Amino acid sequence: MRVTTSKSKNSESFYITRSYVGANGKTTSTTVRKLGSLKYLSDMLGTDRDGVMVWAKEQARIETENYNKETQDQAVLIPFHCNQLLDYGQKSLFEGGYLFLQSVYYQLRLDYVCKKIRGRHRFDYDLNAILSDLVYARMLDPQSKSSSFKAVQNYLEAPSYKLHDVYRSLSVLAQECDFIQAEAYKNSHFLGKRNDGILYYDCTNYYFEIEQEDGFKKYGKSKEHRPNPIVQMGLFMDGNGIPLAFSLFPGNQNEQTSLKPLEQKIVDDFGCDQFIFCSDAGLASETNREFNHRGKRAFIVTQSIKKLPAEERERALDKQHFRRLSDHKLVDITNLMEEDEGELFYKEEPYTTKKLHQRLIITYSPKYAAYQKSIREKQEERAVRMIADGKYKKERRNPNDPARFISKTAVTDSGEKAEVYYHLDQEKIEEEARYDGLYAVCTDLMDDEPGDIIKVSEGRWQIEACFRIMKTDFSARPVYVQREDRIKAHFLICFLSLLIYRLLEQKLGNNYTCTNILETLKSMNFDNIEDQGFKPVYERTKLTDDLHEISGFRTDYRFITKSKMREIQKKSKGRE
Repeated sequence: MRVTTSKSKNSESFYITRSYVGANGKTTSTTVRKLGSLKYLSDMLGTDRDGVMVWAKEQARIETENYNKETQDQAVLIPFHCNQLLDYGQKSLFEGGYLFLQSVYYQLRLDYVCKKIRGRHRFDYDLNAILSDLVYARMLDPQSKSSSFKAVQNYLEAPSYKLHDVYRSLSVLAQECDFIQAEAYKNSHFLGKRNDGILYYDCTNYYFEIEQEDGFKKYGKSKEHRPNPIVQMGLFMDGNGIPLAFSLFPGNQNEQTSLKPLEQKIVDDFGCDQFIFCSDAGLASETNREFNHRGKRAFIVTQSIKKLPAEERERALDKQHFRRLSDHKLVDITNLMEEDEGELFYKEEPYTTKKLHQRLIITYSPKYAAYQKSIREKQEERAVRMIADGKYKKERRNPNDPARFISKTAVTDSGEKAEVYYHLDQEKIEEEARYDGLYAVCTDLMDDEPGDIIKVSEGRWQIEACFRIMKTDFSARPVYVQREDRIKAHFLICFLSLLIYRLLEQKLGNNYTCTNILETLKSMNFDNIEDQGFKPVYERTKLTDDLHEISGFRTDYRFITKSKMREIQKKSKGRE
């Protein structure tokens, strides 16, 4: 270990640092101890800078000796008796993957948030312990609240609260939902700069295992085409895919009306008032665009070409005046070369509505056009088979149903009653083919480059990934709690789980899939060896090395004493 100094304009500080080789093979260093500023140490020691340096080097020598004593190889001898039976009720296997989630949870300072909440309510249970355990269990073993309570009994740090405390805490979490979101956003800046200059918004819904509407669980258009009552969620995400805030609203409410209240909350409570709003066409109503065409806000939204006014629609479908995005040169997209198949082309058209003057940017992708053509051709084949089998549908709810290409003729040329004939509607097929490969966005940003605007719009896939993670990996639905406050608390836990996971994923450099990360964390178990310490019983991999490096502690030694494990637990909470 060595002494290092850091100088600013008005002061100089002394540190003890240690160099080590990271998992990537590169040498790096970490601060072991901050000794203090030059002024503070000079006053304390009664000496000048040279004297302070001599003292600091002695402290570094002492730290080095202590470190070497702690890290030197020690043989641990533990006796095992072949004929000795296991004790009743004695646990030997414990789960430790939560420690890496705990590291992020405490960096978000959610423990301090829980302390603030406790000052406003009367309860005796440990809200921080309950909230943190529910968040970890939602990611590692998503179940009901009672099953989660049982699951966390197997963690290295078993809970001391009771099951009834869990249910009581849900009401408090629901009341403080907005406060917790705002604090989590502000504290997330401690983990790195947030890309909140771009905010994506989208909605989804979650079904309940009930048959009748109740409260804000209403029948609505389910994303999963289920007949159950649903609750809808609106979610804001920043430009890096990190969730920002969410809101819940009844299943029968138009999702377009959900934007304003949540966005206003972000502006007022989060202090986030300068950003580009981005959404899909379903949430890009004229009202929502106008709401984001004020102050320091702007918008980039998907525009349905089919829903444009007739004149603007025909201009958008015209294959003339397209430019190659890479060099902005005019290109005839009806006669592309083979090397252009992977390119993206664009053109701009003015688009003025009653209230807004906007830029309409239409893009054309040969790959996307070929994909849409292949899908449609398969649908045509299915439509032909439906006609041959007499299985065409009379009522079509799905806009991609092959039956949309089926037409019927029921009148003769003379107008007499005739037999009904079903056939392919070639005009409809040709009309749909005109849209192949085309995609449009609208924006009120008049000076930005088209490529930058298109890139922002393409980032919307990440919010769909957020919904997929919550629904599939975190099993956010079906929802089993029934009271409105507990439903709100359930989705707050899901939201915090998503936030912590995304931050962990970002710290790992976005180099691993969600399945890789979660399965690895679930596998990180520890065997309690004769109550003397713990032996890791998981496979060491590049991912486990990266998890240890970003968290600042290691659990992959061949044997970990109980005192060392307590140190690891403290480090995971930032309490060294």
